Amino acid sequence: MTPWLPDFLRNPIAALIGETCTATLVDELNILDPQCLRHALSKGLGLGIVLGGCIVKLPQLFKILKSNSVAGISLSSYVLEVLANSITIAYNYRKGYPFTTYGEALFIGAQNIVITLLILAYTGRATLGLATAASLLAFTYTLFESSLVGVGLLSTLYGLTIPLVISSRIPQIYAIHKNKYTGQLSAFAVFNYFFGTAARLFTTLVEVDDSLVLIGAVLAVIANGVLAAQMVYYWNAPAPKEKYRLDSKKTE
Repeated sequence: MTPWLPDFLRNPIAALIGETCTATLVDELNILDPQCLRHALSKGLGLGIVLGGCIVKLPQLFKILKSNSVAGISLSSYVLEVLANSITIAYNYRKGYPFTTYGEALFIGAQNIVITLLILAYTGRATLGLATAASLLAFTYTLFESSLVGVGLLSTLYGLTIPLVISSRIPQIYAIHKNKYTGQLSAFAVFNYFFGTAARLFTTLVEVDDSLVLIGAVLAVIANGVLAAQMVYYWNAPAPKEKYRLDSKKTE
């Protein structure tokens, strides 16, 4: 069947969902084909998640910079999350999985590194922050080098990100529970993380035949769901007495 959609519109669709499903859904207008419909929905969600990953942590960054405070934000959570991001990117890339099934980890990881540096800077540990950034970048580089990290070891590391995903959330969950306050934690970031991981679970079920990736997606939904629930529960909670604030005129 001759395509009716102009090439400048059809070609990007074909690049995203493939020629076969483009012919079925677009050229033939068979939009009820279950296999292609599910595939297209997964690709669309995956692309949306990747694009969302480019901005999901920006509100958190702006909130820190505006308030000059990192109150309520857990350093260990961000360090663990950066490690998990790095391993996730390397594992999926070297396995050859579609970028739309993991690409957000790249952009979220970059933003997490910046937030980690801000936390260290606002708590008087700027030098440690530079050392931490260099160490994280070196660690990420080794993951992509097959001569340094073999496929077996990388699979083991990725398996370790499953508890690491939970571990990265536990300090933040505990901090909120202890303080009964969400501090400078961005509601936009928390809720986007939750809905994003829920959508990622769907794309994993459709496009990735890998039990490790599936287990990680399920646990990410659970962990981010707990944080989202805390954000709602402590929405109007008053600030605790102790705050971490950069102020040259005051001493902690």
